[in-house]
Amino acid sequence: MERDPSTLRANAQYAVHALVHHPGAPLIVIDGLSLTVADIARVGAEGATGPQGLQIAESARAAAAGSSAFAHRTALERPIYGRSTGVGANRNIPLVAGDSGHTAAALLRSHATSAGPLRSPRRVRAMLLVRLNQLAAGGSGADPALLDAVVGLLESGALPPVREHGSIGTGDLSALAVTALTLQGELPVGSTPRFRFQISDALPFISSNAAAIADAALALAELQRLADAALVVAALTFVGVDGNGEAFSEAVEHVTPFPGAQRVCAAFRSLVDGHAQPTRIQDPFGLRVLPQVHGVFFDGLTALERVIVLMANAPSENPVLSPEIGMAHHGGFHAAYLAQALDAVALAAAQSAQLSLARLKMLTEPALTGLPAFLGDGTPGASGIMIVEYVTASAVAGLLATPASLQSVTLSRGVEEDASFASLAAVKVLQAVGLYRTALAGELVAAVRAIRLKGGRLPEALTGVGRAADVLDPEMEDRDLTADIASAELLLDDLVPLPSAGGRGPSA
Repeated sequence: MERDPSTLRANAQYAVHALVHHPGAPLIVIDGLSLTVADIARVGAEGATGPQGLQIAESARAAAAGSSAFAHRTALERPIYGRSTGVGANRNIPLVAGDSGHTAAALLRSHATSAGPLRSPRRVRAMLLVRLNQLAAGGSGADPALLDAVVGLLESGALPPVREHGSIGTGDLSALAVTALTLQGELPVGSTPRFRFQISDALPFISSNAAAIADAALALAELQRLADAALVVAALTFVGVDGNGEAFSEAVEHVTPFPGAQRVCAAFRSLVDGHAQPTRIQDPFGLRVLPQVHGVFFDGLTALERVIVLMANAPSENPVLSPEIGMAHHGGFHAAYLAQALDAVALAAAQSAQLSLARLKMLTEPALTGLPAFLGDGTPGASGIMIVEYVTASAVAGLLATPASLQSVTLSRGVEEDASFASLAAVKVLQAVGLYRTALAGELVAAVRAIRLKGGRLPEALTGVGRAADVLDPEMEDRDLTADIASAELLLDDLVPLPSAGGRGPSA
């Protein structure tokens, strides 16, 4: 049965084939120390149910209990922000002694204010996992029973209704307040109560950038996969235009001494080893500067992963309350590190996509391919992939790389006069995944078509890709290529060199 191209495209934008939970997947132990991007992506995609789900480490329970006990002792000695005082500009106003649960509920209800569409279950599950692990790190001062309550929420699938707008990168207050109300049984209406918040738990629970960290992790997991696929797609274009491999030689690793560029050079040499002699002294920039441009993308992804992992395993609540490190009111909730790492990745992805578009333009040019213009079927005036170039250009144009961290704002009667906007940066990069995927898919459709028209052989390392590309329609006459682009988007997640005994191009 033919599948609707728009459905294929939507599925492709959020594919996480390499990270999907499967029977036998390892148990994720929540210890506040070792949560990974792959863990976040897996739970985001599939949830946390069954024997291969989540387990709270005893060390984490001890850390949370120790922090809670320390917080109670410290509260007898001095004021604690959000526990014995108001929040924001109300920080100097002492709370009236009385019903701690009522005071907590009032704080949570006011801070649950939000707007916009509901976030997907994938994003909400990822946020819950990050927040759970941060609490397990110790330092929040909240009741350790919160750990089991969050696990129960993840396992039940009764997710909080988190809306898009409400965070500026100084704590995902709205998203986590809505989560707290869901844990109390208030949202959704009629949900099972799992935990009753006291004032000693309310602010500690919502003082986190867990939603932004989760969005960043989900985007990173997909972009890492696509960045690898981009090299394979570029190698196919290289074959299609009989490129010059000098741009990826060991000499280039010396003149561009950065890990990402060196990774591109080494990988590309292995992919195109054994290809025919080049047809020109040097290629256009689309191929010639791939190590320099795509290398920055690899390095940016590596830097972003480090920031995500550090933040997902840190007790960044304000104030921090720990018997090991003491108590401090601080600004660790300000996610400038995350915002700037995300902005760097957004810029690098946009430049990588521009280079993909440049390679697609190479494939439309007879002087570079030796084939009809736009890779037409030979019919005079055939359009071939002409509009694929337009579609790809549209996707590339959508990769807005203006840094979110350039923005700022003054709120809460002037006492909070800066913000990182990491939440916006994370959403922007998450949205960039689909656009980058479409850009690569356009180049893939064109490269496979060029190799088919040439009837040539692929280098050994790319022969498996040739078999995978057989899913693309081999018909060359002018037609609607929407379904081809959608199929190519899905193909990217599995577009890796496969072992093969012989070389050949994608089948005709």
